[in-house]
Amino acid sequence: MKEYDYSSPGAYFVTMVTNLRKNLFGEVVDGEMRLNQYGQIVKQSWEWLATQYPYVDIDPYVVMPNHFHGILQIFEPDDHCKGGSRPAPDP
Repeated sequence: MKEYDYSSPGAYFVTMVTNLRKNLFGEVVDGEMRLNQYGQIVKQSWEWLATQYPYVDIDPYVVMPNHFHGILQIFEPDDHCKGGSRPAPDP
């Protein structure tokens, strides 16, 4: 939504798709996703969010050959701190 402040607390369903839907993140072999180095970067970057920002939790996510789906929860910093504090970047 154009006018929505996505830095607001809430749960967000995030989808990212590669340019031209190219299979850049790995491949499915025998029904199992095998991440390549780029898929590993996507996975590690997503997980990093919860360690970098104490008011962010990540819920189930999946990295597929050409896209990513994940659920991200943003809390008020005072409501859900896991440790040190770092403000969210300005939108």
